[in-house]
Amino acid sequence: MKGDETNIIFLSKKDEINWVTLKRQPSEHRRLMSRINKNVILALLTLTSSAFLLFQLYYYKHYLSAKNGTGLSKSKGSRIGFDSTQWRAVKKFIVLTSSQNVPVFLIDPLILELINKDFEQVKNTSHGSTSECKFFCVPRDFTTFALRYHLWKNEEGWFRIAENMGFQCLKIESKDPRLDGIDSLSGTEIPLHYICRLANHAIHLVVFHERSGNYLWHGHLRLKGHMDRKFVPFRKLQFGRYPGAFDRPELQQITIDGLEILIPKDPVHFLEEIPRSRFIECRYKEARAFFQQYLDDNTVEAMAFRKNAKELLQLAAKTLKKLGVQFWLSSGTCLGWYRQCNIITYSKDVDLGIFIQDYKSDIISAFQDVGLPLKHKFGKVEDSLELSFQGKDDIKLDIFFFYEETDHMWNGGTQAKTGKKFKYLFPKFTLCWTEFVDMKVHVPCETTEYIEANYGKTWKIPVKTWDWKRSPPNVQPNGIWPISEWDEVIQLY
Repeated sequence: MKGDETNIIFLSKKDEINWVTLKRQPSEHRRLMSRINKNVILALLTLTSSAFLLFQLYYYKHYLSAKNGTGLSKSKGSRIGFDSTQWRAVKKFIVLTSSQNVPVFLIDPLILELINKDFEQVKNTSHGSTSECKFFCVPRDFTTFALRYHLWKNEEGWFRIAENMGFQCLKIESKDPRLDGIDSLSGTEIPLHYICRLANHAIHLVVFHERSGNYLWHGHLRLKGHMDRKFVPFRKLQFGRYPGAFDRPELQQITIDGLEILIPKDPVHFLEEIPRSRFIECRYKEARAFFQQYLDDNTVEAMAFRKNAKELLQLAAKTLKKLGVQFWLSSGTCLGWYRQCNIITYSKDVDLGIFIQDYKSDIISAFQDVGLPLKHKFGKVEDSLELSFQGKDDIKLDIFFFYEETDHMWNGGTQAKTGKKFKYLFPKFTLCWTEFVDMKVHVPCETTEYIEANYGKTWKIPVKTWDWKRSPPNVQPNGIWPISEWDEVIQLY
């Protein structure tokens, strides 16, 4: 046909069957491809799930284990003690402080003592080489670290992160005692201690503050009324029973129990400081009240004397420290610190006390070597020793040596003209640190009793006329030196 002709094809029976089969093939093909696609998707899902599982295992091993202190050992063989609650808490704390760049250092007495027993080996221990937990796994309630507060840049952020990591933290604050004499600042609070508990172990973080005497100070841990007194066994804390003062320690990094930590470079010195660290503040409020009642002497002469007396005290302290001799503020210098937080301008000298057992035979030459000539030497080492050195502008440095009896202490005095001996009795006392004219120095802890022994109950009232042989209420005659000994016990220069 031409034009609109339609081609008609006649199929045989066999061809018809083949044609029907051919028409069915696309639908079968689609079903087959569908099954193949499902298998591929299932395989891909299985592969993805496996990869995710492997990632979770890696994450747990390398992140959560570091965070929680439960990581697998990187060293071969078994690791003894690393599953203890103490070690986990310490490691988590180290991870927390390291991640926040908080430079804490270990001050725990028990652990420092263990480190010191084998210090050379500990210093040479490398990370990951420890197979046994010897330090942080010792059963105890606390591990103690310290922090220099001026280096802490994100206190509040650190606190939140600590709680997010599972720690329950208690923050102890109190008024800054240095501001007690300033009305506008006397209520300012500063952080003193953090106690962060994880399970049944706690980290005690002692907050050290820089003081003008180039030393570190921490405050008293005193709980406020709303605080939980059962939060931890507070009575077992090594720090915080009273304020403390320490030399600023040089730090070094070591690895113990697989953890990198900072410790004092001289752990022996730090350990020796702990039992002798008690600190008492100058009574700033009382000093201000004193000067409101008795006007301060701000004349040129008075200011010059205070300046020279401060320099003399600093030089004496430096000289005695070099000798390894412990001293404290005594007599009028101690009274000036306790009553008015300053040097008494009309006293005209600087007074120090030293226990006779701390006497060194080269003490005189040591002072002479720094430009302080001996003015007089009274008594002898066995009895009533007293030394006096000449400072500039006619200011004296008087050193009184104290002797201990069964129920009291005493220092002696000698009258040069007559050879008469005197004894000044004091109740027994211990020594505490304080800050005086920008220095960390010792004073008697039992300060009131010490001052009342020397100046009586009316010590708060200034007395400008003083006779050392009659005025002190604790003075008593003590015989007379034999004339044959005068050349030895009375030496004037």
